[in-house]
Amino acid sequence: MALTHKAGGQGGRKKVQVSFVIREEEEKQHRAGVNSLQYDPLLDRLYSAGRDSIIRIWNCKNPKDPYLQSMEHHFDWVNDIVLCCGGKNLISASADTTVKVWNAHKGFCMSTLRTHKDYVRALAYAKDKEQVASAGLDKAVFLWDVNTLTQLTANNNTVTTSTMTGSNNSIYSLAMNPPGTVIISGSTEKVLRVWDPRTSNKLMKLIGHTDNVKALVVNKDASQCISGSSDGTIKLWSLGQQRCIHTFRIHEEGVWALAVNESFTHVISSGRDCKVLMTDLRNMSKPPVLVCTEKAPVLKMVTTPDQAGIWVATSESDINYWALPKKDISPVASGDGNDSDVCDLKPYCSAPVFTIKGAPAIRKVHTLNDKRMILTQDSDKNVALYDVLEARKLEDLGQVDFEEEIEKRHRRIYVPTWFNIDLKTGMLTIHLTQDENDCLAACVSSREVGLTCPEEPDMRVNYGTVLLRALLEHWLDPFTKDEDAEIGGHQIRQIANDFRLVRVPGHTPLIFSDVGGRAFHRLLVKDAGGENESTLLKETVPQWVLDGICDKNNPAKNQFPKIAFFLQPHPSTGIKHMKKCIPKTTTENLK
Repeated sequence: MALTHKAGGQGGRKKVQVSFVIREEEEKQHRAGVNSLQYDPLLDRLYSAGRDSIIRIWNCKNPKDPYLQSMEHHFDWVNDIVLCCGGKNLISASADTTVKVWNAHKGFCMSTLRTHKDYVRALAYAKDKEQVASAGLDKAVFLWDVNTLTQLTANNNTVTTSTMTGSNNSIYSLAMNPPGTVIISGSTEKVLRVWDPRTSNKLMKLIGHTDNVKALVVNKDASQCISGSSDGTIKLWSLGQQRCIHTFRIHEEGVWALAVNESFTHVISSGRDCKVLMTDLRNMSKPPVLVCTEKAPVLKMVTTPDQAGIWVATSESDINYWALPKKDISPVASGDGNDSDVCDLKPYCSAPVFTIKGAPAIRKVHTLNDKRMILTQDSDKNVALYDVLEARKLEDLGQVDFEEEIEKRHRRIYVPTWFNIDLKTGMLTIHLTQDENDCLAACVSSREVGLTCPEEPDMRVNYGTVLLRALLEHWLDPFTKDEDAEIGGHQIRQIANDFRLVRVPGHTPLIFSDVGGRAFHRLLVKDAGGENESTLLKETVPQWVLDGICDKNNPAKNQFPKIAFFLQPHPSTGIKHMKKCIPKTTTENLK
């Protein structure tokens, strides 16, 4: 089935939320797990897809300083990547529901495909035909022509994709052979579904696994494929006979990653048990070779073309390169050599040849009761202090007691919660919405929170308004100079002379999405004044944000809510009664 799609199209929208990431200007290290890898043998470069939303390029010739460049345009986990066109282009799939096309050599995003309706989990590449398939939690499989994707422009932005129908469950793995004669998917349905991409016809369904199928590889002529499952098994299938030839029970837990050599004589497997095993497919009774044991569950592996080594990515931020044994090596047992159980195998490698170091991810967070400062603790137990309103880190406190730091910074002040925190990427992502935590709900005295204005030392401010103006400052500036400028029914010039209490770093990523995480637009704060970005923001910025920026219905400009209460004497005072009074006071005076 064919589907016509506009690159960059957004379709019907749900309620829009505004998000931003507090981070360094250049993040050279992964901050969380690495979901996928691709190796370019011509340039000796490694591409890594991070859970921190960033794709990074590494120079494998320079182990001491391998970082080359970051490719940034996603704002959620990058789940899979494939190199195409001899390494010139890269396709990425993300939990932000998009598929992106990149210039791999220059590192910039060329176009964005928004056809998927949920997380995009897997990609597959047919090298001989330059086709890429994408699939994910929306149960859909789309087939794309890479040459068409790389020619997309702002004016030429329509592309036709083929759809493989019939999947009943979320898809987690995908495979295509180089000639592009089959597409195979693995899902929570616990089966393998096989299609002919030339006709989009379903060919077969392979049944045998008892849990999610997380990894797939297929040989060149599509006669055989191998699957790895969360049930802990690896299965070798004959597509011609439509049956399982052999089941390998060599892992203690789920199998999440597979890699094969081009001749399909050996398979390397790993997953939740952290063991990287090499199995000889020509002699299936032969025990596997334990290549190495990682420190965290393995998510992806990619071998060098000469099969001399393998790059391994895990749920931690380091990427390791391990030497591979020669294919005729026999497994080495740590005991008397008679027990072929994997638990008794001695690793071929005791240490990696080369490690691309990652950075710690933020794992714990506490918002202080001024609802501006945040304390965090990362995976190395380092504690840091952040300022949400200025979108920056204030101080690294080191490996101190997290709870003691919270207690030390406690203040007797009440401010409503006005933002949500997300640690999914290993960095601080702040979400501003109008849900139960309304970002325009926090009205405070500037004196109480240290936002003093010389002209109005006791000015009341709205945290949400202050921050939204700072995030969109570069977009608003041109409009404030035009007396007739109007956006969303508001005269923008009216805020031109308002005192700007804070400014956020220009490198801060600013994201517009629906509350479910479906992407609309991502940009850097400093780029919001550009012609293209400004035009897109006019279409993207929701009305509630414009109202907030212009102080429409903002209680900070009016009167604070009043609270009625009675005063009663404490028994210890000896006062028998006191005159009934119902004073009215603002919340800021209740301490």
